[in-house]
This record gives sequence, C-alpha cells and structure tokens, in this order.
Amino acid sequence: MKGNVKKAIVTRVRLAFLGVCLFSAAIIWKVSRIQFKEGEKWRALEQERRVVYQPVFATRGNILASDGKSMMATSLPFYRVAWDPSVVDKETFKSGVDSLALLLSRFFGDRSPQEYKRRLKNAKNASVRYVRLNSRQINYQEKKMLSSWPVFRAGKNKGGVIFEKVDKRFRPFGGLAQRTVGFLNEDKNGAGLEFTYNRYLAGKDGEALFERLPGGNKPIYDGTEVKPQPGYDIQTTLDINLQDVAENALYKSLIQNDAQYGCVILMEVQTGEIKAVANLGKVADGVYREDYNYAFADQGRTEPGSTFKLASMMALFEENPNISLDDTVNTGRSGSMRIGGAVKSDTHAYGKVSVKHVIEVSSNIGVAVLIDREFNKKPERYAEHLKKFGLNKPLGFQMSGEARPYIKDPTDRSWSRTSLTTMCIGYELKLAPLQTLAFYNSIANNGVKVQPMIVKEIKQNGQVLEHYEPKVLIPKICSDETLAKLHAMLEGVVVEGTARAIRTPDYPIAGKTGTAWKFKNGQYTKMYSTSFCGYFPANKPKYSCIVVVDSPKRGNWSGAQVAAPIFREVADKAMARDAASQRPLLARAPVNKSYVPLVKAGMQDELMEVCQQLGVSTHSRAEGDDWVRATTSTDSGTKSLTWQSAAVRPGRVPNVQGLTLRDALFLLENRGLRVRTLGSGRVQRQSIAAGSPARRGSLITLELNPIGAAPTVITPIIPAPNGPLADTKTALHPENVGAKTETKTASKSKA
Repeated sequence: MKGNVKKAIVTRVRLAFLGVCLFSAAIIWKVSRIQFKEGEKWRALEQERRVVYQPVFATRGNILASDGKSMMATSLPFYRVAWDPSVVDKETFKSGVDSLALLLSRFFGDRSPQEYKRRLKNAKNASVRYVRLNSRQINYQEKKMLSSWPVFRAGKNKGGVIFEKVDKRFRPFGGLAQRTVGFLNEDKNGAGLEFTYNRYLAGKDGEALFERLPGGNKPIYDGTEVKPQPGYDIQTTLDINLQDVAENALYKSLIQNDAQYGCVILMEVQTGEIKAVANLGKVADGVYREDYNYAFADQGRTEPGSTFKLASMMALFEENPNISLDDTVNTGRSGSMRIGGAVKSDTHAYGKVSVKHVIEVSSNIGVAVLIDREFNKKPERYAEHLKKFGLNKPLGFQMSGEARPYIKDPTDRSWSRTSLTTMCIGYELKLAPLQTLAFYNSIANNGVKVQPMIVKEIKQNGQVLEHYEPKVLIPKICSDETLAKLHAMLEGVVVEGTARAIRTPDYPIAGKTGTAWKFKNGQYTKMYSTSFCGYFPANKPKYSCIVVVDSPKRGNWSGAQVAAPIFREVADKAMARDAASQRPLLARAPVNKSYVPLVKAGMQDELMEVCQQLGVSTHSRAEGDDWVRATTSTDSGTKSLTWQSAAVRPGRVPNVQGLTLRDALFLLENRGLRVRTLGSGRVQRQSIAAGSPARRGSLITLELNPIGAAPTVITPIIPAPNGPLADTKTALHPENVGAKTETKTASKSKA
C-alpha cells in the first residue's frame, strides 16, 4: 500500500518537472524567435510608435492701434532649452563641458557648475538623446547668447542644442483697453478682439515629426515638416492717446464717487470709428479692473433714463411737425403730476415751460405730458417711430457679445396703461451704451445713422487683405426740421440746462444728461445709473461720446455731477490734440505718378498676386523660378512689368539688392550669415558681393534706403567668419524689423 503511494508521488513529481521543462523550452524558443526571426518587425513597430506627428503652432497675429504701428497685443518668441548629447563628438564635449557647465550655472542659477557638469556627463555616457536643461523659458536675446557658448556654438547638428519655440502673448501698453483687446483661453473660449477675430489672428498650424524620448519629445527635421503660417494682423480704430485719456478720466471719477462700474466710448461722427472705449468695474474697495465690456455687452444693458428722452422728442416731432420749441407745457407747481395712470415727478417745480426747456432741465413731467398728449390713443405709433430709428435692433457690431436691445411694444404681454409715459422717460426698456451713442451720433451726423466700427483692416506682412468701410444703417433717421429742433435742445442743455457746468468758451458742446433709478429685487431703489451722451464741437461735430457711471455712493448722484465732467475732460483732450495736429503744411512733396507700381525684386508668386490685385499687366521670363527681378516694358503703348530670373545658388551669397529687408533676411540667414542693417527701406547695397562663398557665421552689412531716396555710399565690411558682433543690437521681435532701424539681427523665418 505504502509502495503504491510513493510510486504515485514520484510519478506526479516527474510529470510536473517535465511540464516545467517544456514550458521553459517554449519560452526560450519564443524569445529566440522574437529576437532573431521577428526582431526587425518589432523594432520597426517600436520605432514607428516612438515617432509621431505633432502640431507646430503658428505665431499669432498682432492687434494694432489706428496708426497701424502701435501694438496693443503681440506674440513674442520664447524658448525652452534642451540638449541631444548623442550628436556631440567626444573631443568637442571634453573641451567645452567645463565652460558650458559654468555658464549654465551662472545663467539659470538653480544648480552649481559641478552639478551641471555631472548632469551633462551622465547624459553623454548614457547615450541619452534628449534632456531638457531647465524648465525656464528664455527670450530671443538670451537664445542668441546661449547659441555662442561652448559645445552649443557647434549648432543643432553637432552641438546638440535644441531651442523649442514658445510664443507668449504680450501687451506693450499693459492693461490699456484690456477688455476690448480681450483674451482666448486653451478651450478657445474668450472675449474681445482676440476671441472675435481668432480665425484671422490664429494663423494655420504646421506639423513635424517628434521622437518620444525620456524627458520629452525631440523634434526630427527630416524635410517632411509642414511650416506653420503666421496669423494676420488686426488694425483697430482705437487711438492709443485718446484711449489713455478716457481710461484715466473714468478711473478718477470712479474712485472719487466710489461707483460700481463705468464706461466711456468716443466715436468719430462721420465714420463711426471708435477711437476709445474704456470699461472699469470694482473688484475691491478702491480697485477697478476691466472685467466686463459694459460698453456694448449684456453687463452694461440697462434702462437708460433721461438720455432716452431725446428719442421720445424725435418721435414727437416726426409725428407732429407743427410742434415748435417755443410751445409751452404746464408741468405744475408741485413738481409732481399724475399722467397716463402713473405719477411722474421732477427734482424742481418748473411750472409752465417751453418745449425746448423741457429737455434743457430734463423734466420727466414735461416729456410725459407731451408724449401722452400725442400718443395716448395710438401708442403703437410711438413704438413704430422707435423701430424706425433702429433702436429695437442690434447694431451688428464687429465684436461678439453685443447686447440685444429691448424696446417694449403694445403687443407685449407686459404692456400696461402706464407703459407709454414710463418708456418715454427711459424706463421699461433696455439699451447698451453703444446703442444709445449710435442714436445720438446720427443726430450729430445730419440724420445718417452709421454702424460703429472698431476694426478697419486685416493685414498680412503690411499688405491689406480686407478693408472695412463705414456702413450706413439708416440713410435718414428723421427730417431736417426735426434735426434742427434736436440740435437746439441739446446745445441748450449745456448752455443753460442741467449740464451748464461743463460749458466751455473754447468750443460748443451738445448733449443730454441721464439719471436713472436702479431696478433691483422687483422695485426701484435709491441707487442711480448716471450718464451723459453728446457730441462736439456742436457747430461742426467731429466726435460723439457717451459716459456711464453706475451706482455712485459719495454724495454725487446725477449725470450732470458724475458723468458730464468725464465727458468734458475727454472732449478737452481730444480737441487740444486735434488743434495741435492741424498745423499748416509748409511745403508739399511732389506726387510721382506712374502707370505701374515701383517694384524691384522679390518672390515671383507674391509680386504677381499684388500686381493682379492692382490690375497691372505682367510677363514672366522666369517660369518656375522663386526669386525674380522686375523690369518695366512697353507693350503696344501700355506699360507692364516683366519678371527676370534672379537665380539663387546654393552655398553662394545671393544678390539681395532691391529686396525688402524681410526677403533679404530670409535668404541670407538661411545660408548661416549674420546680418547687420543700416537705415530703413529696401536693400540698396550689400557688403559681401553676390556670388561669393557663403561662409557660415560671416557678418554681412546691408545698407537700406527708402523707395525713391538717393543712394548713399558705404565702405564694404567683411569681418572674420566667427568674429564678435560687438556693435549689434538684437531685435526683441524679429518679425518687426522696419522703419528707423539702427543695427539689428533678424529672424531666420520668412513668416
């Protein structure tokens, strides 16, 4: 019995041992098969998974002020520094590692020279192919400096240095017009111009191969990469100086009156171009910031109060042209009167006054009596007039987020017998400040209602792609007779009415004060929204302006006390600046007229596109060539341009005379030459002759002259191939090399 048990156990052990041996043999066989027979397949698959295409983000376009030069938002290039030790030969590494470690330690300040040296050596010995040296982002000048350090100066392919470009949005004027310029977050949500015009500003991303390595992704430049296309520039109508004036005047008033928020909009009467738009809201006691766009968005849509009385008077005069400014209205002796089922009150008892004086003193009773007398039995006619003035529709403003106006109609379920006399003095309806301003602007503009505009051009490399002209919304908002009456009333408000405190002998002002109770929790409170809207100079209007200050708390509570002084300060500065700029010209430069534009040289595709847009005839004798020079020819009496080949030979210095600086930089820096420029305009002369060998690191000096300027002479400068650039200023933003250039080094990208 015991023998049988022992025999069974031995048998099982042998079977188990045999199974283990067979399983081990199978593993060894499989490993050998994978290693030797299928090795190439799996190595290729692993390499394929390590190499991926990733987007290369385009440089975002600039947002420019009205002068086309002042940048309100731009993208500056910054770089992360990485290193590939696998491409550095032992001799180069050994001779430069000590100096490189010392420089890295001094520059970044996060590790000692010994620590950096140890890190560099470990990466080199371990055959690491990518190591990020520091997480800090460096600017363009710092990048140029690091490129000259030991090991790194051998370049990307021999020194292993990798500069990963990262664009950062920068506002040269700080918080000026911050809410108008706006923002765009990572989810592509935002506000302002950045958000509205993102399709233009964003450009088109490219893509390139990246290898996934420990520590990050290393770019692979194998010629398959797609270069990103930079975004377009947006030129606004904003005037930097007037914007600064508007924001400062508003900020001082908000602080002085401890108000909740405020906005100022300054607009050109004839064109509708917005020259300044300021938005400030309280975020803490004494602290104001541009968090919302009160000027035209929902946050600023409120009951306008007395500024709306002008629309009621326009409707009155249009309905009954026989009403004159000298007609009288009895407002009572108590300062209070029941009209249309509701009690209306004034700050003073005015008694019997003229129609003109009703607006000058902003009498609620006077306006309500006039409107009730004319429209009581036909309120729909009053609503029709308001619609005719375009007050019930958005303006179609160029920025997203415009508030939708609310004008009550007798067909609305909320209409009551008191609605007519309440609406006529600016309640039971809502408008954004920009919508009120557009209405007043039409009065200043002889009845022509234009669409406010804040963007006038879309540009690429200085060339205009889209140009926006002023758009007329309503050709004639009312009759000339009505306009004359309204002009007289608005001027009277400043001469002897509620806004007489801002009257100035230097130029006439026309406008209307507004003071509206705030509606909260189902009832009107003793908090006010104050405003002033008007235009100047009244005899020949150039600017219209609206000021809104919400919930002032320090004594002052009316539009005349709070908003009107801001209007006056902005108007004074605008008029003073215009007077300074309107000096007589001492001489006029002769105008050179030509049948064809002055073209010298450039990219054939770009030049042909420009000529097509201008309707200029062209002929090409350089089919298939990228770079050409232009000559003027006459064909059957008609002048045209002929393209001649401008061959660019590899390894040779190209002829860049006649090229724009941007094109010249592209050709020269792609051949490893360092560029110094003198003057501005097109390239007049170059210090290294065309056709000479292009020695990497050599300094070439370009003399630039404006088109049409007389050429000057410079002495050719041919420095040592790797000599120092002691007198060179490095451009902070290489894409903007331009007028009045001193000596700059520019980018290698042609944008």
